[in-house]
Order: sequence, then C-alpha cells, then structure tokens
Amino acid sequence: MNDITVDEFAASARDWLAANMPRLDPQRPPRNGRDDEGAWQRARELQRRLYEGGFAGICFPREYGGLGLDLRYQKAFDVESAGYEMPLILNVPTFTICCATLLDTGSEDQKRRHISAALRGDEVLVQLLSEPSGGSDLAGLITRADRDGDDWVVSGAKTWSTSAFAADFGLLLARTDATVPKHDGLTMFLVPIDAPGVTLRRIEQVDGSNEFCEEFFDGLRLGPGTVVGEVNKGWDVASRLLYHERRAVGQGSEFASGRGPERTEMAAADFLTLARDAGTADDPLTQDQIGRVLARRMVRDKLIDYAGRGMRSGELPPAAASIIRLFHSDVTYLEVDTAMAVAGPLAVVDDEAQLLSKGRRYLSRQTVGLGGGSDEMARNVIAERVLGLPREYAADRGVPFNQVRHNRL
Repeated sequence: MNDITVDEFAASARDWLAANMPRLDPQRPPRNGRDDEGAWQRARELQRRLYEGGFAGICFPREYGGLGLDLRYQKAFDVESAGYEMPLILNVPTFTICCATLLDTGSEDQKRRHISAALRGDEVLVQLLSEPSGGSDLAGLITRADRDGDDWVVSGAKTWSTSAFAADFGLLLARTDATVPKHDGLTMFLVPIDAPGVTLRRIEQVDGSNEFCEEFFDGLRLGPGTVVGEVNKGWDVASRLLYHERRAVGQGSEFASGRGPERTEMAAADFLTLARDAGTADDPLTQDQIGRVLARRMVRDKLIDYAGRGMRSGELPPAAASIIRLFHSDVTYLEVDTAMAVAGPLAVVDDEAQLLSKGRRYLSRQTVGLGGGSDEMARNVIAERVLGLPREYAADRGVPFNQVRHNRL
C-alpha cells in the first residue's frame, strides 16, 4: 500500500466502506455518548472491522499495526467515511493521545503490544493525570510510586479521568523522588485498570452524565516493564502527552480514526432549525449571532491546518498546540452560549422540540475550558513558549518537592 496514490486509496476506501460499514441514519444517531458502556463496545467492534479491512491506524507505523501513510491519506479517508458509523469515541483519548504518546516515548515492547492492540479494537487506553488537590498544577501531584525491589508500589488518587470506566490501561503519572524539584521526580507508568489495588468510581455531573471517573490506588504493584520512558523523566512523557492532547482537543491530530458525529458542534442547518423552533429565525440579531459562530469556525479550521503544518515541519514549536487547544474552547463557548441565547427560556423548560438539550449542554460548557489544561494554562504556554515572554513567577521553582509548603486540609 506504500505505492498507492491518494486517489487510489480514497477509491479503495469508498468501495470497502460501502460493503462493510453501517451507513449513518439521520433518524437514528449512533451511540457516541462517552458515558454509555454500549457505545464503547460498539466502537471496539467497528474498530475491529477497520483493522480487518486494512483501514485502521492510517498514520501509525506498519510495524505497530498501522498503514504507515501520511496525513493526506487520513484526510481522504475522513471524507469518504463521513457518511458512515465510525468508532470515533476511540479517537480521544486512545489514539490521538495515549497511542500517540506511546509512539513517541514508549519502549519497543509497549508500542508493539499496546498500539497494535488498540488498532485491533482489543484495548482502550486513557490518561490518569489530574488529582483531587492538584488543580492545573500537574507537576505538583502527590500520588507516590515507591520502589520495592524491582517493582513499584503506588498510593494516591486521580480524578476527572475521561472514560476510564471503559478502559483497559491508563497512563499514570506518579512521584518517584520527592527530594528534587517537582518536575524532576516524576515517572509515567502504564497501568492495567483492573489491577489489584485500583478502585474506580464514576462521577455524576450536574447535567446527569457520568463520563468522568476517579481512581484510588492502595498498594498497586507495578513491574519495571510498566515504566514509560525513563524513571524520574516522567515530565518529558507528560509534556509529550499534553502536546498530543492539545492537538487532539482541537481536532488537529493525524492519528484520529475518522471525523464526524463525535464532534458535538451544531451545523448551520441545526442553528436555523433551533431558531425556527424558538421563533427567532427572522430576528436580525439572531441571524448575526449564528453568523458569528459559523465565521469563527472557519477561522478555527484554517488555524488548525496552519498550526498543524507548522508543528509537523518544525516552523512552530510543539507548544503551539496550545493555540489549537485555546481557540477550540473559545469557539465552543461561543457556540454553546449562542445556542442558549437563541433558544432563550425554552432551553430550560421545553423538551418537545429538543430545546432542553441546549440547556443541558450549557451546564457542562466549562469542561471544554479545562481539558488538556485550563484556558489560563494554555495562555501561559503560548505567552512563554511560543511568544517568548517572561515566565510567570513560581515560588516552588527549583525547590525540592519535599520542601515546598502545601496547604493543610
């Protein structure tokens, strides 16, 4: 397949999709809810079909189960697959974040085992990073991994882990040396979610969903083969993971498996339908508000292409992924707020025309400003690492972690 042209690849995908993948039915949307266990099982099945058909992992290397092709082929496949049900919920975090991170930082055994398993639909991988007391200071985490012979014993907790209930493995960042500054004493581990010593609970959100999870580690024992990268060099792995996450959040990753209904943004026709249902379709202000959303999206899509090309070519540093991440949340906020304004009071009382869904989505709008680091953190990264502005003051910079003052609970 290395010698196939993009057009030939697209034609092959077109024929295969028509014969093997279920077409989308506008009257029956696919099960893409991230808190729906059935949707995850369905995604694994669809991913298995892609793998068996030779269309999984288009941009992943062949030695790890992919096709070893470049982004042009993935984009061609995205166009052809737009009308079909695809395993889109596997994109984030499994392919675009965790597998991409393993590709950059994992051992040869980890890459051969876990990337190929994910591409076959056999494994789901998630990230286990945030902590109850950590906020946006990821490097200030307090989950510990202590040596016991050749093994590590993990104690602590993680929270806001996206879809961990559906996962087989998680990338867990833990502190392995508290005698050095906070960024220098971290190690990344690849953890079986069902291992003894792991307790997982789902977190119910204000909108009724329970996609996010919290995990408690009590005597979790991990072997040396679970270390990703090097011991006490976990921040290097975490930095690469955050790079991939920020690109993925803004739909800028080459490792995504298709595009489509996983993206919850409203199409132009959806906005017009909403305005008609709310009785505001002829209102010039409403039309202007909708136009602003559509125009901002066009800018976002061009920005994603520009920043993505720049990072791949080296013209932009990896930190430029935060530009994609920040603009994505900005556009999503505008869309959600506009939908709420167009629907008005009906968004909280009227379910007959599905307007109540706009109110429910508004309840969880802030999550888009937190994933991949908060908006504030993204602005700091852009200022310091892209624009070269002076770094923000930090009292704990260069201080051994066990000497840093912490709040008492």
